[in-house]
Amino acid sequence: MADGDDDYVYDEATGEWRPASEVAAQAAAAGKVEVRDASGNVLADGDSVVLVKDLKVKGAGQTLKQGTVIRSIRLTDNPEEIDCRFEAIKGLVLRTEFVRKR
Repeated sequence: MADGDDDYVYDEATGEWRPASEVAAQAAAAGKVEVRDASGNVLADGDSVVLVKDLKVKGAGQTLKQGTVIRSIRLTDNPEEIDCRFEAIKGLVLRTEFVRKR
C-alpha cells in the first residue's frame, strides 16, 4: 500500500488489494454494453440517426416517415432502445432495429 492517495479494495477473486479507482474502472468497462443500429454500427449519445421504415407513433397520432433524421439521441439502459426527441413529440423511444446511423 505504497500510494497514499487512493483507497484500496480487497479483490476476493484474485486475493489481492487493488486501488479502488482501478476496480471501479474495470466494473464500468464490464457493465458497458454496445448499442448497435439496424446496420450493425455502434451508436453513442448525441448521434444522429435515420429511420429505415415508416413508424406510427402511439399517442401522438402521427407517422414518422422513412428517411426522417432524428438528432441527438440518448442511450438507455436497454441496448435495444434509444431515447430521442422529434419536433412536438417529447419522450420518444425508438427501437434500434428501425434506425441507421447517419
